[in-house]
Amino acid sequence: MRLFIREQIPLLLFYAGQMFLVGVWYWLAVDEHSWLTVVYGTLLSFVMLLLYLAYRYYTQRKLYVRLETPLGKLDQSLNQLGETPMAEAVSDMLREQFQLYKNELYSTQMRLDNHTAFINRWVHQMKTPVSVLQLTLQDLDVEDEVADGMQEEIDRLRKGLEMALYTSRLDKFEQDFKVESIPLLDAVEQAVAANRQWFIRKEIYPEIQIPLHLSTISDAKWLAFMLGQVIVNAVNYSAGVGKKVVFKAYQQGPHTVLEIRDEGIGIAKEDLGRVFEPYFTGNQGRQYHESTGMGLFLVREVCLKLDHRVEMESVPSEGTTVRFTFNNSDFNTNNTFRALR
Repeated sequence: MRLFIREQIPLLLFYAGQMFLVGVWYWLAVDEHSWLTVVYGTLLSFVMLLLYLAYRYYTQRKLYVRLETPLGKLDQSLNQLGETPMAEAVSDMLREQFQLYKNELYSTQMRLDNHTAFINRWVHQMKTPVSVLQLTLQDLDVEDEVADGMQEEIDRLRKGLEMALYTSRLDKFEQDFKVESIPLLDAVEQAVAANRQWFIRKEIYPEIQIPLHLSTISDAKWLAFMLGQVIVNAVNYSAGVGKKVVFKAYQQGPHTVLEIRDEGIGIAKEDLGRVFEPYFTGNQGRQYHESTGMGLFLVREVCLKLDHRVEMESVPSEGTTVRFTFNNSDFNTNNTFRALR
C-alpha cells in the first residue's frame, strides 16, 4: 500500500493544483453566489479520483504486494502478478530474467564441476611422481642434511596436493562425508602418526592427554584433515628444539572439547581476528614463506559444515591454542545440508 501511495503522489499533487486553478477561475468568472457550485464540482471530481485510485489499486494489488515483500525463494518471482497490462509485462520480464539466471547458473555450475574434476584428476596424477621421488630418495646414498632437505620438500609437496584436493572437494561436501562416532584418542594418534616426519624434523614432541572414553560425532576423513592442518601449523611455528605440542580433551556439558596447544611464536593480537580468513598469513606467516593462508580457512569451513566450532587463543612468544568444540548432542545431517545451501 505504501508503494502505491508513493507512486500516486505526483498525480495527487497535479490534481490539487488543477482543482485550485479551476476553483479560482470559477470564482473570478461567475457571480459571488456561485461558490457552492465550485465546491460541488470539486467534491465530485475528488470522488471520481478516489474511485479511480481504488480501482487501480484493486487491479494491481498483487504487483504492489510482490514489490514490497522480500523474496523468500527465487521462484516466488514467477507468481502471476495480475491481469493488467503493467502486471503482465512485469510478470513476463521476471520469468525471462529467472530463466536467464537459471541458464547462467547451470553454465557456471558446469564450469565449476569441470574445474573440480580437473583438480581431482591432476592431484591424483601428481601423487605418483611424489611417491616415486619418495622411493628414489630412500634408495639414494646422500648425506643426512641433504636427505632431510629433500624429504622436507617432498612432504611439503604432498601437503600442498592434499590441500588442493580437499579444497576442491569442499564444494561437493554433501557427497563426500560420512557421520560416525569416532574415538577422539584414536583420531589424534592417527593424525600425529601421519605427521610424525614434521615432529621429527623440527624436534617437537607431541603430548597427548585424552581420556579413552571420549568420542565425537564427525567425519573421520575430514576430521583427520583438520587435525593435520592444525598440527602442521603448530609444528612449523614452534620456536626452539624440545618444545611440545599438547593435545588435551575433556567433556564440557553435552560437548566434547579438544585443545591443541603449541609453544611457538604465537600470533600478534591484531592478526588473531583474521586468522580464519582465506589467504591471510599475518606477520608470522610472512616470516615463514611456505604459509598459504588457506589451512585455517579450510578448517573453519569444514567445522561449519560439520556443526563443529573452532576457536583460537594466542600469546606472542608463548604459544597458540586451537580449540575444537564438537556439538555431539545436536549434530544431525539436516543441519549440515542447511549449512551447505
